[in-house]
Amino acid sequence: MRRFLLDKLRSCVVTSQNQRQRRLLGTQSPCQQHAAVQQNVNVQECALKQPTLSPLHHPDYFELHKIVTVKDLFDARVHLGHKEGLLNVHMTPYIFGSRLGCHIIDLDQTLLHLHRALNAVAHIAYRDGIILFVSRNLQMSHFIESTAKECKEFAHARFWQGGLLTNSTRQFGTETRLPDCIILLSTLDTVFEQHLAVVESSKMLIPTVGIVDTNCDPTLITYPIPGNDDTPSAIQLYCRLFKETILRAKARRKQDEAGSSVQLKS
Repeated sequence: MRRFLLDKLRSCVVTSQNQRQRRLLGTQSPCQQHAAVQQNVNVQECALKQPTLSPLHHPDYFELHKIVTVKDLFDARVHLGHKEGLLNVHMTPYIFGSRLGCHIIDLDQTLLHLHRALNAVAHIAYRDGIILFVSRNLQMSHFIESTAKECKEFAHARFWQGGLLTNSTRQFGTETRLPDCIILLSTLDTVFEQHLAVVESSKMLIPTVGIVDTNCDPTLITYPIPGNDDTPSAIQLYCRLFKETILRAKARRKQDEAGSSVQLKS
């Protein structure tokens, strides 16, 4: 008997709540009802206009595994490292062996890390992020700047003034949007010391993609790529891969936006 009374009381409470909600909806004016419906439609449109959710769940949304192979890395001399006496202890896991006193980089690991880095760069470019190419290789500075210009991004191949990222407000006199990703084609400067951009980007929590040779320290690089950072053929290969990745991601974004707009019209 007691359980029956409790169930009856609960049903009465639910019925009264439903009646109260109907009365509230009935008291709304037509303008208010139209505004509520329009707000619901806007929310649905915003959900359809966000094509950045599904790509993250795809292992290779931009099909980047097809643009480079181990043979391409070998032909570009990416496997050639420095002499044995210049080895950085943190680069030991990426060493395949040595020949004629020079270390040989394991290209299988290079390809794996390169795919991860290209995928990260593609997702940043897909979301309209700012990508900055950084290098102090005077021989390839013009080529690096041309690569950044072709994919409509930015490059800094000159002298890096200290505090360019950590003290940007004082240097530029106003609030400046910092890069969303920094690609370091060489993590060392001209005197074989670590580039200031590596430390500053780490302090500002900016993800970095860096080519690390056998004499480099990869600990502060978000996506290190073990490989040769001196040979022009290797640098040209890196620039080609990054440019193709960025252009492919931007083209895919336009394609997804066009598809979502067609769905809204239909």
